[in-house]
This record gives sequence, C-alpha cells and structure tokens, in this order.
Amino acid sequence: MICQPFNTQQGTRIADRKKLCMGCGVIQLSCPIARHRDNGSIGCHDNGTNWHFASGGGFAGLLQRQRHIRTEHHAPVIDRAIGFPKGLNWTKPLVMTQNPPPGDRIAKVIARAGLASRREAEQLILQGRVSVNGKTISSPALNVTASDKVVVNGKVVGTPDEPRLWLYHKPVGLVTTTKDEQGRPTIFDKLPEEMPRVMSVGRLDLNSEGLLLLTNDGGIKRKLELPSTGWLRKYRVRVKGQPKDESLEPLRKGMVIDGERFQPMAVTLDRQQGANAWLTIGLREGKNREIRRALADIGLTVNRLIRISYGPFQLGQLKPGEVEELRRKVVRDQLGLESPDPENAVKSLKGKPGLVRRKPRPTKPRKTP
Repeated sequence: MICQPFNTQQGTRIADRKKLCMGCGVIQLSCPIARHRDNGSIGCHDNGTNWHFASGGGFAGLLQRQRHIRTEHHAPVIDRAIGFPKGLNWTKPLVMTQNPPPGDRIAKVIARAGLASRREAEQLILQGRVSVNGKTISSPALNVTASDKVVVNGKVVGTPDEPRLWLYHKPVGLVTTTKDEQGRPTIFDKLPEEMPRVMSVGRLDLNSEGLLLLTNDGGIKRKLELPSTGWLRKYRVRVKGQPKDESLEPLRKGMVIDGERFQPMAVTLDRQQGANAWLTIGLREGKNREIRRALADIGLTVNRLIRISYGPFQLGQLKPGEVEELRRKVVRDQLGLESPDPENAVKSLKGKPGLVRRKPRPTKPRKTP
C-alpha cells in the first residue's frame, strides 16, 4: 500500500524514490511514471511485464501490477521452481519416456560382419539389396537383434567375427581408399587375397609410407582414429635444408595455418645427412597432411615421411607391402576388449575343417636348489 502519492519533477525522467515509501523493493525506471500534466495511463514494459499506472488530478496512483507473457516480442519469465515459463496459457511439454528399440542399427550389424562399411551398408539398403526376416527394407533407420535374419545380396549375415588387427607397411604410390576416382592403385588392391575384408585406421597420403593399421571391426577403427584415444603417432621425416633446433620451436608450441589449429608436436632433430636433415615427429591427431603443412610453414620441404609407430604398435622390421596380424590376446589387452566366451570359442573351432588343435605342453618339475 502506498501512503503518499508520487511526486515527480517537471522535465526529469526519474521518479523520486523517497516518496514511494516502499524501501528498496521498487526498481528505478528509465522512463517517467507520471507527470503532473498527464491525464492518461502510461504503460511501461519490463521484460514482458506490464505496469499500469493512472493519474488523477495531476497525481499518479499505483493501481495494480499485472504480469503476462508475450512470446512474440519478449522472453518468457521462467519460474525456477518448475523450470518452465509462467503464465495461465502455458502447458508443460510431454516427456518422452519410451525406451529405444533393442538391438543395433542394421548398418552397424552389416559393418561388424565385415561385409561393408556403415556408409556402404546404408547405400546397399537404399538400393534394396538388404532384407530382414524376408522383407526388403528401404531405410537404415532400423534396429535388429540376434534373432532377426539379415540377408545382404543374397547372403545371410552371421554373427560378427572376433575383432582382428593387422600391421601393414604401406609403400609409396598407393592411395589409402577403397576406390580412387582417378584410377590410382589402392592399398586394398595389393593386400593378400586370403585376407578378409578390412578397413584402414586413419590414412597415409600417396607419397607417405610406413605403418598402417588394418581391422575388420568398424568400432575399433573409429575408436583408434579419435584424438581422445591419446595414442602417440611417430614419424621419421626427411626434409630438405639444414634446420636448427630453435627453428622447430613453432611446431612444439602449436601452430595456426590457414585458420586451422595444429596441436603441439614432439620434434627432435636427429642428424644432418648432406643436403637433407632427419627429424622424428610425434603427434596425437591426424589432420590432413599435417606434418607437411606445418614444416612448409617454417620453410622446410618434406621429401620423405615414414610412420614408424601408432600407439603401442611398431613398424619394426616389416618390409614394404608386408602384412602381419597381431595376436588376438594382444589386441584385447591393448584395446581393452572382453575375452570371448570359451564355450562359443570351442564350438567355432570344432566347426572349422582341417584345424589341428595342439596338445598342452607337459609341465616339468622344478629343480630344488
């Protein structure tokens, strides 16, 4: 309740707060509330809220305060108790409580079976070459379980194979892609015929060589390619010129080239060999031609680039073009994968013809000192 009328000064735009008798609860407005010559009511907006005042006999009296929401002009006033805007016409939206369907996306199931990548599987579905339980599907937005029968190009998709990983020494002159638009030879054209369908973990460009990881599991491929995995990738790099160690400092601090941020690299100047110098560079991300672009930015030209390691996996003595599969236990330990079910493993071994199971070695008694 107001005990005294408002008292405003002629020509000013701020009301005299001392006459309000409401303490600090009244906000000082940036426009006049009322003047002694005004006879009509004046509305002042305060973030979607209307304050209605009226003047009578040259004096303004506060009548009421009405709050409303105007969504087309003002931001709604949020009630912190319920987390939604206040207002009589506001209705709380429905909360989706339906659980997602069981199983995995069909493109993921096809990729895990080693028949195609996820993108290729989606194209097969759009082409009408995939059926589920006898019905051809036209959209990859479908989850399937182990009880569903999935057929791709007339072949039944079985249970996915155990994740496998190969080390491949990529030679110079091969493109790391399944199909090149320019008709250049790819790494998959040169792999042994007995190898299953595999995918490359990351890439090496046409003129780069060295270690390239291959896997039959799309999940492993994506996991190892993420920078968040934190695996260090080491390269032996030969550059033209005679660089000094201090000239490599920009690479160690991180660089911005053409608006793209390159993370700090571990750079070591190994030796000078005639007109060239050898460097060892380690990085934890794999942007396109990152090392070549970074060295070119400081005036060095790369004339040879060899990847020698990818995380815990080393190129070692592997010759160009050779492939070596890692032991399953090593793959599980390094990638943190679960061990397969022993019963299912025995069943799968029995079903393979021509497989010879070795007998366990006899334990020798230890000699006492």
